[in-house]
Amino acid sequence: MSERTKEVIYDEVLEVLDKLRPFLQRDGGDVDLVDVEDGVVKLKLMGACGSCPSSTITLKAGIERALVEEVEGIQEVVQVF
Repeated sequence: MSERTKEVIYDEVLEVLDKLRPFLQRDGGDVDLVDVEDGVVKLKLMGACGSCPSSTITLKAGIERALVEEVEGIQEVVQVF
């Protein structure tokens, strides 16, 4: 993957996260993009989302689904601590 392509994907991921962010913030949480590498998005859940028992569901069913659908090349989302 060229740097240009990685940059474009990174920007597209940020755009999707910006759409989702208000929903997370409403519940006292937030998300930070750590890296995008080989189709894997690495996110850090913050605030209430970082310690919420439903954070895995939020990450996989919400954020991952949106990113896979909207950003070409994204295959998985993982949480980093």
